[in-house]
Amino acid sequence: MVDRQLLEEKVRLLAEYIADLEEQAGITLEQLKQSKMLRRYVERTLHLAVESCLDIGNHLIAALGLREPRDYKDIMAVLVEAGYLPVEKLEALKKMARFRNVIVHDYARIEPEILYSILNILKKNLDDLRLFARMVKERFLGI
Repeated sequence: MVDRQLLEEKVRLLAEYIADLEEQAGITLEQLKQSKMLRRYVERTLHLAVESCLDIGNHLIAALGLREPRDYKDIMAVLVEAGYLPVEKLEALKKMARFRNVIVHDYARIEPEILYSILNILKKNLDDLRLFARMVKERFLGI
C-alpha cells in the first residue's frame, strides 16, 4: 500500500531541492573552484534531489508490487515499464541515478569541473525532476 504521508514529505523535499538548485542557476565554474562550501552545497543538493526520486521510486515499486529493480538506474526503468513515467525520459532519468552512484562512491574524485558539468546537465534537466514530482502528485497524491 502506498504511504501517502511518506510521498508527501519526499515530494515536498524534492520541490525544496529543485528550488535550491534553481537559485544556483547562474553559478560559474570559477565560483565553484573558489568556494569549497559552494561546491559542497551544490553537490549535496544535487545528491539529495536524486536520492529523493530514488526513494520515492523504491517505495512505489514495493507498494505497487512491481518487479524488483536490479540497481538504482533500474528503478526508473521499472517505473517507465509500469507506465508511470514516459519512455522518452528514461535515459535522462537513468543518468540521474548514475550521478547518485558517482556522488556516493567517487565523492573524493569530483573535481569542480565535473560538478559544474553535472550541474549544467541537471539544470537543463530540472524539468525531469519536476516531471517526476508531478507524476507522484497527480497519480498518487491527487494534487
